[in-house]
Amino acid sequence: MTSPRIVSVFGATGLQGGSLVEALLKDGTFVPRAISRDPESEASKKLKARGVEVVKGDPLDKDGLVTALRGSEAVFAVTHPVFFHQNMEGKGELVQGRNIVDAAKEAGVKFFIWSSLPSISKVSGGKYTHAVQYDEKEAVREYLESSGMTHASILLPGFLENLYSRPLMKKTDAGFDIAFPIFKPSDLNSYAWIGRDLPAAALVLLNNYTDPAKGINGKTYPLVNATISCAKLSEMAGKVLGAEVTYTTLPAMGLAPMDEMFMATAEHNGLYAATPIPNPDLVALGMKFSTVEEFMQVELKPRFVQ
Repeated sequence: MTSPRIVSVFGATGLQGGSLVEALLKDGTFVPRAISRDPESEASKKLKARGVEVVKGDPLDKDGLVTALRGSEAVFAVTHPVFFHQNMEGKGELVQGRNIVDAAKEAGVKFFIWSSLPSISKVSGGKYTHAVQYDEKEAVREYLESSGMTHASILLPGFLENLYSRPLMKKTDAGFDIAFPIFKPSDLNSYAWIGRDLPAAALVLLNNYTDPAKGINGKTYPLVNATISCAKLSEMAGKVLGAEVTYTTLPAMGLAPMDEMFMATAEHNGLYAATPIPNPDLVALGMKFSTVEEFMQVELKPRFVQ
């Protein structure tokens, strides 16, 4: 009897990891293992009820992670910004990410997928230095590269899901309004349907990483299904919803990591202007990208049109 091909998934109770767990269950090639800080949380219990193995693992506890990751063929890792929280000095994404990399290497993991972002301080030539959620993820990617493990990184754009989860789109007397801080109507941003595109990308990487001819090891894969203006995004939503959708520029949030994220993304056309859409490297591996229109039909319309 062959051993199961286990993929340990961080963030399995959230959007990124949760969507990958769903895709792994559906695909059947690999067996998901959910890594959770609290295996007794309600979200973890729901995964267990579906037959998913849930193992305790805290990114701040490297030794505990080694135990949690043993037997895994691959790891999908994501960390989340901590600047919103108090008393997190020395516990940020760089520390967490390095712990996950070190633990995966010690546990004998064969392939590591890192959910990442480009460094805004590098993209902006040092103009913006406070977007730590971008810079630390890039630093972890560099650390992963130095580890010697076979790996790949998926670079994420704006989440289309934020239209309803934040929510960035709200009902008005006349229809609906989409509102972002700082972005003017003509500013470009890049997007992906994270719940569909992220697991699709992860699956093609998992299914192809053992073939050196595919050139996956060490590569970064921007995951973008559209780079469009805020006005265009609103126009597209209006067509799908059959209603007027306006766009509003909100003031800065007064939180440097977020404000510089918006400013840099607007100035640099969504951060991924150099990547063809859809990403030909992922398409060559067999990935089929979603579209903004598909997202709006499937996810947005049922939530906003009764």
